[in-house]
Parts: sequence; structure tokens; C-alpha cells
Amino acid sequence: MANPNQSLVLRRNQLIVSALCNRLHLDPHLKLFPTAPPTPVKLTRGSEKKFDGDVLQSDIKSLCENIYMARQSEVMKWIEFAENCNVDSEACLRALNELNECLVSKSVLVGGGLTPSEADVFVFSPIYTTVKGLSDSERNSLPHLLRWMDYIQNTEDFGETFEQILVEKAKFDPPVTVDKRLVCSENERVKEDANAKKTAQGKKDEVGVERGSSSIKPADVLLWSLKTSEEKVRGDSQAPAEKKKLPGKVADEKDKNIGIAGTEKKNLPEKVADEKDKDISVSLLKIQVGLIRKAWKHPSADSLLVEEIDTGDAKLRQVVSGLAKYCNPDDLTNRRVVLITNVKPGKLRDVMSEGLVLCASNEDHTVVEPITPPEGAQVGECVSFSGHEGKPEEVLNPKKKQLEKITPHLFTDDKGVATFKGIPFTTSCGPCTSSIPNASIK
Repeated sequence: MANPNQSLVLRRNQLIVSALCNRLHLDPHLKLFPTAPPTPVKLTRGSEKKFDGDVLQSDIKSLCENIYMARQSEVMKWIEFAENCNVDSEACLRALNELNECLVSKSVLVGGGLTPSEADVFVFSPIYTTVKGLSDSERNSLPHLLRWMDYIQNTEDFGETFEQILVEKAKFDPPVTVDKRLVCSENERVKEDANAKKTAQGKKDEVGVERGSSSIKPADVLLWSLKTSEEKVRGDSQAPAEKKKLPGKVADEKDKNIGIAGTEKKNLPEKVADEKDKDISVSLLKIQVGLIRKAWKHPSADSLLVEEIDTGDAKLRQVVSGLAKYCNPDDLTNRRVVLITNVKPGKLRDVMSEGLVLCASNEDHTVVEPITPPEGAQVGECVSFSGHEGKPEEVLNPKKKQLEKITPHLFTDDKGVATFKGIPFTTSCGPCTSSIPNASIK
């Protein structure tokens, strides 16, 4: 029966081995020298030990010395491998092939992690010249070796000792991410279009019923048939002309009815959709780069600030913003912002406001900050959106609620770039940004 104290010691030592091996990128379940370098260096059976039995029952100092000795012995064997690599010789080429096989499932020579050791530096240096002189076909036969060489030369700081070896990497196309908000917005648009089509179809049916009552009557058709039969009996030479004329009239009436219905069926939903898209087009907004010259607290509202903003006009534009909880007036002075300048001017708590400073806000509205234009963007420059080149309204009509329809589609992406439905706020010097990613913009 095992001694309880021995069991505790064994358990303690196992934890030490696991933690230290993890730190040194060694596998505690394998031999002390788990990674055998390729020939000409070989491990002897006498040097192979496992972290079990007597090793785990030793004291902590001896246990740690064993682990460090295992790692050091492995490093020394790679140093011996580097020493036996003959530059520009067949032996060196054979060693490169064996090293390539050794690196199939490894990123570095010692341990199973990603951190290079001195062994990687020792081996990299003597084989550098040979690898650099390999032909393309020879390089293609050593993909794992070339991957390791590229990793070491970009991880270790060799200064100007080694010229960079150019390694052709496999092309990688990153997966396309779809913003859930755009998908939801598109689904809503599809539903609205479907409802508009149903409405148009209902109107078309009503028009069809009304026009059906005023179409050709059965009596007219009967009269035409009798007249045609009589003309045939007489052999009247003008009968074919009249025959063609009257059916033509019938056809004209029929085509007229179909044409009206067809127009209503096709054009009405498109007209509804066009009007709807027009109302939510960001091109309706006149968004400009501005510079806050002065900011102060609103005289009668603790949550509001008043700013005088330069937008390139002769007169500064006065704007009232709800930023008092998030920004200090001194911090806003001389700050560059973007603002909507074609909103209808109006008073907010008895102070005139002639614009709307666009700000990004996190989900719970605890952090709010103005959108920032890029360095170099000129004051007064208009912000544009690719694919939306329409002319902005002179003044937005509050009754149409155009601004309320557009702002739900304004947000920053995961990099903080301000967008409308994913299309960046663009200036001559680049996109406008915020330090708050995935934020709503109002």
C-alpha cells in the first residue's frame, strides 16, 4: 500500500513537471529528449529518460535540474548538428532534407511551442548560405524548412548579418464577414417592398374591375359579327377593310386595358420603392468637415453644450449638442468634427442651433465622442459615400422624417471607421473614424 506522504510528493512533483515543461515547451509525457535532431546527430538509448518513477520521486531541486538538463542536452545536440553541416556539400543537402522532415509538425526546433531558442539560431546560421543558393525546384521540395527559415528570419533580430530570403507564401483569402445590422436592414427593405407590391396589386385589381365595366359590350360584338357575315354574302370589296378596322378597335381597346394594368403592375411598386429609397439615401445629407472654434455650457440646460464651428463660410455656425456629460468645453475647442449642415435651424432651450455634430456612441451610451475627420481634410469639405452621388437637400424637411430614416443606418465598423450601411464616410484624405468600434452614430 502506497505511503500517503509519497502520494502527495508524487502529485506535487507531477504538477511541477507539468508547469515547468509547459513553460519550456517540453512534453511532460515524452522522454527527456523528445525531439531527436536529424542525422548526423543521434540519441543513445542510455540518454533517454522519462518523467516518471525515480525522477518524479526525487526532491524539487533534482527534479528541476533534470528538466533543465533535458532541455540543455537537446539544445547541445542541435549545436552538434549545426557543426556537422558541411556547406555546399551533399551531406548538407541530405541534412536539409532530414531537417525538413523533422519540421513537418513543428514551428521551432526545441519544444512544441512558437518561441525560438538558441538552437534555432545555431542551426539557421550555418545552413543560411546553402538555402539561399537553392534553385526553385529544390526549394519547392523543402516547404517545411523554408517555412521555418522565414519564421526565424522574421522573429529573430539578426541586424544586417543576413540578407532576407524571399519565400513565396501561399495565397490566403480571408473570409468575408457580414454585418448583422446590414442583413437586418436588408430584410426590412425586402419586407417593405413585398408590402408595396401587395398594395399595388390591390390597386391594379380595382382598376381592372372598373375598366371591365366600360369595356366592349356583348351586343357590340354581336352587331359586328352580323355585319361581317352580311358583307361576305354581298362580296363587298370594302368588307376586308372594315373587318380589319373593327377587330383592330377591339384589339386597341383590349391592348389599352392591358397596357394600363401592365403599367400599374410594373411601375407602381417601382415608384413606391424609388420614393422610399430616396427618403433614406445618405446623399440627402450635407455632411461637412468643421473646426470647433469655441465651446461653452448651455445657459439653461446642464446636458447641452453650445459650439461655434468653422465650416469654411464667412460666418461661424452655431450648433447645440448634447455632449455636456461626455466632453469638456475646453477639450472640444479647436477639435475637428463632421456635422450635418442642412438640417432646419431651430432653437434648443432658447438657443439657436444650425447643425448637428455627428457622434459615435457605445451600446449603453456611457461613452460618446464626435466623429473625427482624417488629418489633412479641409475645413468645409463635404463628406461623400461611394455609390451615393446625389445632390443634398437645401434644407431637410422635418415632416418627411428624412434624418430619422437615415441615422439608423449610420454606424462604425469593427475598426472604428464611420459608415452608412457599411460604406465609409470619405474625404479627400481618407475615411472619418472614431475610437469606438461597432458604435451607433447620431
